[in-house]
Amino acid sequence: MIEESAYWVAWSQISGIGPVLLRRLQQHFGTLATAWNATKVELAEVEGFGFQTLEKIVQQRSRLHPEQLFTKHQQENPYFWTPADADYPRLLLETPSPPPILYYRGEVELQENLGQKPLVGIVGTRRPSEYGIRWTRQISTALAKNGFTVVSGMAEGIDTESHAATMKAGGRTIAVLGTGVDVVYPQKNRDLYKQILTAGLVVSEYPTKTPPDRTHFPRRNRIIAGMSRAILVMEAPLKSGALITATYANEFGRDVYALPGRVDDYPSQGCLKLLTQGASLILKELDELLTMLGAIPQIDRVEQLSTVQQLSLPTLSPELQQVMDAFVLNVAEGIACDTLPFDLIVQQTGMAAGSVSSALLQLELMGLLSQLPGMRYQKN
Repeated sequence: MIEESAYWVAWSQISGIGPVLLRRLQQHFGTLATAWNATKVELAEVEGFGFQTLEKIVQQRSRLHPEQLFTKHQQENPYFWTPADADYPRLLLETPSPPPILYYRGEVELQENLGQKPLVGIVGTRRPSEYGIRWTRQISTALAKNGFTVVSGMAEGIDTESHAATMKAGGRTIAVLGTGVDVVYPQKNRDLYKQILTAGLVVSEYPTKTPPDRTHFPRRNRIIAGMSRAILVMEAPLKSGALITATYANEFGRDVYALPGRVDDYPSQGCLKLLTQGASLILKELDELLTMLGAIPQIDRVEQLSTVQQLSLPTLSPELQQVMDAFVLNVAEGIACDTLPFDLIVQQTGMAAGSVSSALLQLELMGLLSQLPGMRYQKN
């Protein structure tokens, strides 16, 4: 039997099928394996699949063999996750456009992937002022010392300062690249890149040996926003990639914070705009910022519902109800099970691992389930 991951790889090779359409395919058919074998008429039922896209699929699908393609891909890119894998970053899986393949290098910390350790993104201009540099270093240091993982893009300026300060303080950092995970850009950050591999992780949606391209960097900003529980914009002019990241963060329901600056400072214009649009203010008292960030619910800290709430459970979507139903085994014999391992839930539901992971996350946030050590889940 071919793994579901192989179909994520195969579909990603078809031109014209991006992350959004792949997500719709998976949601419509349940698995990408089913979608792979769907007829042209069945595929046409999916939103966004027009005539030209369908023609590309039919032409290219006939030439691709998922199992062979997956084996070859593993040889060329041994370290990657797909949404079908249990280790795929769960917060990223919540977004409408998760990368079909997320490549990585460095030291993986599973708690980050499972959403049990808070990730905070720090972004800003490539040409920061001394003021922006000073505050980026202070905030990155404070986050590192308080158990947060700092996510940024390894660009010059604010990104570089946030990565470096985090590691100097003994913390972990994740760099999201617009190149392959084996390509360092800019070249001046080669030493920083090597340090990150020993004190964190480098991730990218682009395969190895992919060179820098101006179109890649705005796209990678959605990954920074998707992996993070909050985004801090330190300094950003009005036309800045940092504002793109903030826009994605708002779309994904993440909190956005901005460092205020003088109204006549060019590097602060974007931050001031964000503040007028509802971003939270980064103030001098960093304890207040840490308290606010700490108040963001963690997946393993979701409060259980009160007795009254439990008596009136919310109406669940079919997919979420299917996962909840998996917690009742051997119903005919009246035997109930309140705790299940992840792989058994996948087996019981018959759903793709990525879909189960996404459903479990939603159910945890609703307070209906709790995660236990060893990828086990318990009904509340």
